[in-house]
Amino acid sequence: MSGSAIPKATAKRLPLYYRYLSFLAESGTGRISSTELAEAVKVDSATIRRDFSYFGALGKRGYGYDVGALVEFFKKTLSQDHLTNVALVGLGAMGHALLQYNFRASSNIRISAAFATDAKVIGTIQSGVPVYSMSELSKQLEDQQIQIAILTVDDENAQDFADQLVGAGVRGIMNFTSVRLTVPKNVHVQNIDLATELQTIIYFLDSSNK
Repeated sequence: MSGSAIPKATAKRLPLYYRYLSFLAESGTGRISSTELAEAVKVDSATIRRDFSYFGALGKRGYGYDVGALVEFFKKTLSQDHLTNVALVGLGAMGHALLQYNFRASSNIRISAAFATDAKVIGTIQSGVPVYSMSELSKQLEDQQIQIAILTVDDENAQDFADQLVGAGVRGIMNFTSVRLTVPKNVHVQNIDLATELQTIIYFLDSSNK
């Protein structure tokens, strides 16, 4: 099955599987059953088998899954075998936090360019990342061939910068603003709404206490 036909929920679980399988491989584990994997990643075994079925026969009945083979498979599937550079657009409080984090738990993702409006940081290196003026956004994205951006600007400027990102060839946007961006169909937007996520947790906590 092609990547476009894989459900979004499955795609979001793949990095979880990859991280745990990588841990097993490093510890010398040779194989694992779907039940054991389910207990470790807190995803039921039926869901794991269904997720894996989208990629063909990854395991054998009665044997389970070859850990090393799965790690190599997901490494290629998730593009873990090459470095992906990401742009950070907006250096407010959220932007600075993301810059300091800079995906240090991942060996294949890094923020390689940041863009800001504050003259005090433009032209400096922040957490090892060069900071450019917003006026350089399109040029730097094209020059550095960056196709993924994290957007943390003010809501009123979100769509304008999204348009600039798309115009510069960006095909994926992690959107930390509350604006639902309008982009072409070939551009993927992942909306990160922390307030909504917290409200969801509060709802389930309140429901369990009733």
